[in-house]
Amino acid sequence: MKENNHAEEKNKHTEDSVEGEKTVSLKEPEYLKLKEDAQKASEYWDKLLRLQADFENSRKRMEKERQDFFKFANEGIILELLNILDDLERAVELAQEKHQDQAAFLKGVVMILAHIYGLLKNNGVKPIESEGKLFDPHYHEALMQAENKDLPEHTIVEELQKGYLLNDKVIRTSKVKVSKKLGEEQK
Repeated sequence: MKENNHAEEKNKHTEDSVEGEKTVSLKEPEYLKLKEDAQKASEYWDKLLRLQADFENSRKRMEKERQDFFKFANEGIILELLNILDDLERAVELAQEKHQDQAAFLKGVVMILAHIYGLLKNNGVKPIESEGKLFDPHYHEALMQAENKDLPEHTIVEELQKGYLLNDKVIRTSKVKVSKKLGEEQK
């Protein structure tokens, strides 16, 4: 009899299968829960795809903005330099016309220099203080030495070329002449 029941179940299982598909029996609450979970999974998948697309679009937009920033970052300083260039061109024109007013010409050049210094200062550039200071290889480059009995050794005697800092970072060292002790035979 057991064999008969087993055979009936096997036949029933075969009858429920249609062309390789199997039928599964579930209680209605389980079926509804699975259906709800499948719907949620589908919604989450759609959200994931949208978020990935949004992220990719944002990444591309940020990359373009970064490229544009580097491309046009110096626009403000270039506009100020163009104003200075205009002033210099006017000064050259006046000099070429052989105006004899050297005082006015010099005053114009001094004004242009002041404009340049203002531009540099506004952009975080400042000169390195050198003369009378102790030599510091981080800020100064010694090009010459001069014997001097009145100053301590390694004191900057003369600045040959100004050095500059950009936001406290050295962008050009000062070229200087440094004091040294008198030789033993000269004492």
